[in-house]
Amino acid sequence: MAKGTLYTISAPSGCGKTSLVKALLERMSGIGVSVSHTTRDMRPGEVDSVDYHFIDADKFLEMIHSGDFLEHAQVFRNYYGTSQSSVEAMLNNDQDVILEIDWQGMQQVQKLRPDSVAITILPPSLAALQSRLQGRDSDTDEEIAHRMSQAKEEMSHFSECDFLVINDDFNTALDELCSIVTSLRLRTAVQASRHEALLGDLVR
Repeated sequence: MAKGTLYTISAPSGCGKTSLVKALLERMSGIGVSVSHTTRDMRPGEVDSVDYHFIDADKFLEMIHSGDFLEHAQVFRNYYGTSQSSVEAMLNNDQDVILEIDWQGMQQVQKLRPDSVAITILPPSLAALQSRLQGRDSDTDEEIAHRMSQAKEEMSHFSECDFLVINDDFNTALDELCSIVTSLRLRTAVQASRHEALLGDLVR
């Protein structure tokens, strides 16, 4: 059975990454998101084991030492990580997998899984990014200032990714994300594996 494709999607906080990925999942089949582990507090409306696996710092560090993570990073005083076993299970079931991670996690995944596909999402301007952060009503003024101070460094890693999407118009950005997934599914090696019997009949 053909293995799925592993995608990393990174973006500064407030770029609309989560909303775009949710819309992508609603539009396309055969693709899912790996649920990450985190030590940050649960936000209103979030559900444990759906949005994140919420654990304490001691448990997270224990998992690091046990080699349980494909990637992990400390972001804004909290830890985030992706379980290797859950990702491999999804890929081996011929499912594409998305990791919503920061640029540090993307770098770790690229080292361990050079076959992964890195996508970054950027805002149309710094002013738009700040406006979106303020409009979320989930961060304090101090947190927003901290995120903005880190945004330029985060965005400077765009050249390390395979694809770049500018989220100015949401629908346009969504179309571009879907086009990336569709084009990679049409690669000859992928199609040859998934349509082995058909191709055997055609070229016999």
